[in-house]
Amino acid sequence: MGTKKRSSNSMEEVAEGQEEVAADNAVSKPLKKKTKKGSKKDEEMMDGDGAAAPSSLPSSVKPMERQKKRKALDKERRRSALENKESEHKQMPVESKAGNVQARVASTSTSVLPEFHISVFQDLASADASVREAAVERLVGELQAVQKAYDRLDNKSLVEDGTKLEAEKDDGLNKCAPSLRYAVRRLIRGISSSRECARQGFALGLSILVRTIPNIKVDSLLKLIVDLLEVSSSMKGQEVRDCLLGRLFAYGALARSGRLIEEWAADKNTPYIKEFISALISLAVKKRYLQEPAVSIILELVEKLPADAFMSHVLEAPGIHEWFEGATDAGNPDALLLALKIGEKVSDDIMVFGKLLPSPFNSSKFFSTDHLSSIDNCLKESTFCQPRVHSVWNVLIHMLLPDTILQSEDAASISNSLKKHKKSRKSSSSEEEIEKNVQCFCEVVIEGFLLQSSHDRKHLALDILLLLFPRLPSSFIPTVLSSKVVQCLMDILSTKDSWLYKVAQHFLKELLEWVRNDDVKRVAVIVALQRHSNGKFDSFTKTKTVKDLMTEFKTETGCMLFIQNLTKMFIDEGQVSEEPSDQSQTTDDNSEIGSVEDKYSGVMLGSSDFLKSWVIESLPSILKHLKVDPEANLQLQKEILKFLAVQGLFSASLGNEVTSFELQEKFRWPKAATSSAHCGMCIEQLQSLLANAQKVEEPRSIVNGLEPNDLSSYFMRFLSTLRNIPSVSFFRNLSDDDENAIKKLQEMETRLSREERNCGVGTDGNKLRALRHLLVQLLLQVLLRPGEFSDAISELVICCKKAFTSSDILNSSGEDELDGDALPELMDVLVDTLLSLLPESSAPMRSAIEQVFKYFCSDVTNDGLLRMLRIIKKDLKPSRHRDEDNEDDDEDDDDLLGIEEDEDVDGAETGETADSDEQTDDSEAVVGAEEAGKEPDADEDEDSDDSDGGMDDEAMFRMDTDLAQIFKEKKNQAGSETAQSQLIIFKLRILSLLEIYLHENRGKSQVLTVYSNLAQAFVNPNSTEGSEQLGQRIWGILQKKIFKEKKLLSVEAEQLSTLETLLEKNLKLASKPFKRKKSASTLSKKKLAAFLNRQKMIVSLAQTSTYWILKIIDSGNFSDAEMQRVFDILQAAIVGHFDSKKSQIKSGFLKEIFRRNPRMAHHLCGFILEKCGSAKSDFRRVDALDMMIELLRSVVPLSSKDNSSQDALKKIMKSHLQSLSHLIEALVTRMPTKQARRAEVRKFCGKVFEIISALDLTKSFLKRLGMDAHTACESQLGEVFLKLKRLE
Repeated sequence: MGTKKRSSNSMEEVAEGQEEVAADNAVSKPLKKKTKKGSKKDEEMMDGDGAAAPSSLPSSVKPMERQKKRKALDKERRRSALENKESEHKQMPVESKAGNVQARVASTSTSVLPEFHISVFQDLASADASVREAAVERLVGELQAVQKAYDRLDNKSLVEDGTKLEAEKDDGLNKCAPSLRYAVRRLIRGISSSRECARQGFALGLSILVRTIPNIKVDSLLKLIVDLLEVSSSMKGQEVRDCLLGRLFAYGALARSGRLIEEWAADKNTPYIKEFISALISLAVKKRYLQEPAVSIILELVEKLPADAFMSHVLEAPGIHEWFEGATDAGNPDALLLALKIGEKVSDDIMVFGKLLPSPFNSSKFFSTDHLSSIDNCLKESTFCQPRVHSVWNVLIHMLLPDTILQSEDAASISNSLKKHKKSRKSSSSEEEIEKNVQCFCEVVIEGFLLQSSHDRKHLALDILLLLFPRLPSSFIPTVLSSKVVQCLMDILSTKDSWLYKVAQHFLKELLEWVRNDDVKRVAVIVALQRHSNGKFDSFTKTKTVKDLMTEFKTETGCMLFIQNLTKMFIDEGQVSEEPSDQSQTTDDNSEIGSVEDKYSGVMLGSSDFLKSWVIESLPSILKHLKVDPEANLQLQKEILKFLAVQGLFSASLGNEVTSFELQEKFRWPKAATSSAHCGMCIEQLQSLLANAQKVEEPRSIVNGLEPNDLSSYFMRFLSTLRNIPSVSFFRNLSDDDENAIKKLQEMETRLSREERNCGVGTDGNKLRALRHLLVQLLLQVLLRPGEFSDAISELVICCKKAFTSSDILNSSGEDELDGDALPELMDVLVDTLLSLLPESSAPMRSAIEQVFKYFCSDVTNDGLLRMLRIIKKDLKPSRHRDEDNEDDDEDDDDLLGIEEDEDVDGAETGETADSDEQTDDSEAVVGAEEAGKEPDADEDEDSDDSDGGMDDEAMFRMDTDLAQIFKEKKNQAGSETAQSQLIIFKLRILSLLEIYLHENRGKSQVLTVYSNLAQAFVNPNSTEGSEQLGQRIWGILQKKIFKEKKLLSVEAEQLSTLETLLEKNLKLASKPFKRKKSASTLSKKKLAAFLNRQKMIVSLAQTSTYWILKIIDSGNFSDAEMQRVFDILQAAIVGHFDSKKSQIKSGFLKEIFRRNPRMAHHLCGFILEKCGSAKSDFRRVDALDMMIELLRSVVPLSSKDNSSQDALKKIMKSHLQSLSHLIEALVTRMPTKQARRAEVRKFCGKVFEIISALDLTKSFLKRLGMDAHTACESQLGEVFLKLKRLE
């Protein structure tokens, strides 16, 4: 019953729909009569169904006429509705009678045909795909059942007369049941709806329905699509769009149903395929957005048709010839797409495609320059569907790069890429054809008319390249990533406000992802980007693209391929692009790349020169993030070393190519001679490479009798081999001294290497290895800066010979032989030589010097150590340029923390520091003045002081003016350094050596010497002023390497006096009052804050030094007699604290001393109690109470429960009762006025009373208090004192 009720309801809905249509028709007829009377023009606008007909009126009149028509129609509808309502009660008997008749007809039909639920159409528009599919299955199932029942009926007229369901008798669906007719018509109308997913759902339903029920004829369906979705002139834009899209979806549903293929299979001359394609072509012509989907529907049909049906049905469809002919002029990419897909299936050469396809049609003809130029309009206009890429490009890319050829290309590319100095393998004709096609495509399409056009077409060009990449072999990357493509990316990415900025970013992201797991493609991309940007791609684009690509190498083969490609790019400089874009040129002029342009600012680097500079810097950097086994890493290092050595150290006199038969390898140079700047860069990178290799090689053992397999040894052998080739020489001419120096270095390195193999692993082996690395670095330094190191090399060679006294090393001339007893002198010479190399050395050179110093520092003499420390203490400001405010302070601070009174720096050194015109080597000045180990005589000092004695005042002023001008000029020079900055750098480098010295000599007495001198340099403002870095470095060494060192000094009795002196001076420094400079009021806030911070650090240094010194003294277990001077020094500091207002020693500092040193507290307890009680300042007395509590805790620890200990503590405390009672009397009789201080007094007294009561000394203590003190205690302390009295 329920189903019948629902069915009747659905039938009623259809009937209501019919009534509405009938009413509309009824209304339209009187309206026609009315408009005939009104105007003949209105009659022309209406056809028989009430639809507007084409009008010849001007467009300006049409909207007003349509508005009048709508008003009249609405008015007539309202009048008709009122009339129906008035006559409703009169028509009730008639309607009931008619209803009975209709009910009988409906019951008759429903009893004959199965039920069809119209509500299923609602689910066809659901956004859920599963709901739509279920609705289609239900729809088709019910209609299939209805049609089967309808076909079995003998008398079909009764059903058709009773329930026509809106179906017309002349719609061509004569053999269909009424419900099926209604469903087909409603599905076609529903496809035009824009509600949710109605088009998808209704099109799916129509396609399945037409496929399932053969009673629906194709011709009838084509006619219904046109009739029901006809576009009239009265429709607005959205209505027109809905109808056109509805027709498109309806044609698509018909194509997917497969009925057209069945029709062709049944009748090879069927006209429906031609009619179908013609309808789609005419539809595509109407709107641009309909072209591509219409063509996709045609292609879907074409894919299902056999080849012999193309000529007779597809290509003979009406309108398709004209469409192809006008495609090139109109710029129709969809016509080109259709022509390409049909052309692939048609073997005969036909002219129906016009200019779209060449004749004969093949990839070589199609991708020729002439043909691509002829279809440029079609390709340009494909941008209308952005951001989606038009389907024609996928077809073109598959034609351009077929699958079979590319697979063989990639399979052979990896193995062939690593073959050196061999011609590329012979390519087959098909591969050459593909390469030519890709080149033409990129030159004509990508570079020709896309990159040089609008933003939309540049966007399209980048999208096409992204489609190319997945199919692109590595050998084609240089063709695709051409100079114009790279420059386009640089222009876009150089400005963040660019419209295509995010597009270019996405392109680079996809490019990086594409090459992530392919080293061959990664290398090709890096080379292309850098070649066409002259090595500045990251700089221009403000990205890290190239850097990220270089850090992703994970294998030895990939790195080796990268090295070979960069080497080839460096040598073949003629292939480098020299035509940057306008934006690139602008950026290039204003850019500043630090590493090259800062070091070689005097050299004007061109674009190719900068690319070479990038190659030189990039080769060693690829090893930074690479993690491979040591042997593979060594092979890569050797390959890089060969490139840097050949290009940076040597040049060929005969041609650009030299063959070494010993190494069995060819070496090439660029046609143009390598500049001195690039040679210098190669040497610096070579030094860094060797230094980094040394850090890795250091723990490796060397087997006796075998050649050391480290990089330095390989370099020296490689150097000797190339020097033996007659046509190869150093890139610059060297003096005889430098030639001899290099020869000595080579010979000594060979001898040390042999001696190292004999020594094996151990201390001597480490020393030999470190010296050998230093010799190699020195050799490169001579080539980098000739004429500066010959003397130092001679001294170092002598040191090497003397340090290792094997017969092999000492078989030289007698002039180099030294006494065996002269070892200290030898170490002094070695230290002086190392110091002389420090100022002008590079970072790798300094690393080698530090390694040598590390292994020899245990043998450094005191003279050598003091020589280094004197340089640290050397004044940065000469005496004549010091502030007048500091003159008085300097007299007090000259020997504040020094041990030796005669270690001041020579006046000649100060003079050299002051003279900034002559930027001399400070280390040479120090070594020259003190090599004899003697102090300058008084006469020499006087001469130094009177060095200006020959000038009058006028001459002096004139000289000062000239010096000021020179200083000004030097300050304005880019990169110029003053003598003061050079000295600061020199001090920092020596501090690195001292840090190594302290690490290697922990617990030795020399640590005191280093401490005292570093502390003196830190405190002296003239030693560190102007360089915050220098002060921080000294502070860091003192804290980490001295104060926080776990291994304490082993102190002997003879060193106690030194510690006592240091203790006294540190306490003096801690108590020294702070003196503000006279010029402090004129300082800026920043400088004033730095000045105050420095004073705090000096006080902190004095306090930390005191703790450290007392800790060392306490660890020596000296007797009280030996410690007497230490006690006296502490007593003096305590006296100053209580008696002198100028003393800056804080009670917290003294409290910490006694907490850390209970022995000191025990010995000085009575003195401190007495001094505190008799203090002149009440403030100092109260301030020291916290310290006194700590002192009593150290002297009388109450935690002990042993009777013997209690007796001992009682005895100690009893000896201090008199002083303690005197102190308490002074406190309570002169009670502070401030509440906080009064609380401190009460707290101290309570603590004392607690100790006294615990030791049972209450009676003795109260006896020692006078009557006035008793009274004051009762009044000031109250219950605390009364409680103590009650215990008595």
